[in-house]
Amino acid sequence: MNTEQAATVITSETPPPVKRNGVNWRTVIAFGIFHSGAIAAFFFFTWPAVFTALFLYWIALSFGIGMGYHRLLTHRSYRTSKPIERFLTVCATLALEGGPIAWVATHRVHHQFSDHDGDPHTPRDGKLWAHIIWMLVGDANHCDEAAAARYAPDLMRDPFMVWIDRYFWIPIAMSGILLLVLGGLPFLLWGLFFRVVAGHHATWLVNSATHFWGRRRFETRDDSRNTWWVALVTFGEGWHNNHHAHPTSARHGLAWYELDMTWMLIRFLRSAGLAKSVRVAGLPSRR
Repeated sequence: MNTEQAATVITSETPPPVKRNGVNWRTVIAFGIFHSGAIAAFFFFTWPAVFTALFLYWIALSFGIGMGYHRLLTHRSYRTSKPIERFLTVCATLALEGGPIAWVATHRVHHQFSDHDGDPHTPRDGKLWAHIIWMLVGDANHCDEAAAARYAPDLMRDPFMVWIDRYFWIPIAMSGILLLVLGGLPFLLWGLFFRVVAGHHATWLVNSATHFWGRRRFETRDDSRNTWWVALVTFGEGWHNNHHAHPTSARHGLAWYELDMTWMLIRFLRSAGLAKSVRVAGLPSRR
């Protein structure tokens, strides 16, 4: 499937079923534990623990989700070496948003049917549905084997991606042990629990807030909007209308005032000769 085509055109293809029935207790319990840990972190406040959390938040969301899962694996907006691709993928697993195959397949489905029947997390089904509820019902991965083969065949052919998709929890479990050893309970609560919860809600705001709150530069076939404060906490992912108009662009913040820190990292890789075939969209010309 051509990901740019799927991201901009609503096709007549039958979308994969969105499973909306039945509480997903595994996800509910996991979210409950992590949110409880995030609240507990405030009773163990130390500045070193907070700074550690901020550093890992940047690594997981900018290097991992933004550069890795989203702009590289999902949309192939640039190319890089296999070692760097795998490093970025491991960084993304630290966000605890699932493995790369499930994440990519779900996101490609979202682009193909954005804000139409088949979109797994459109705010047209409810703002809270788009933000969190869609993950609390149905299948844990929201991506069965058939959907993965259909929407992420490129990743299904990569043995490493198949392995890390199954064992995506290993890097974050190891990071939790390391945090506990190095800084005790404050490092664990801030660097793991609070940091993961903050990253979750930042990412979920891209699914929810940027589809009903913000400005529209481009007339796309969905409700995507540019939301500056979401872009701020997601290192550039909140320039969502720009992204839906140009899904294969490695740069989301198209104007000089649209801060896109993830694009800065990709541009650095390009200048160092570590990123090639970097696709960059431009602003529409004024007449």
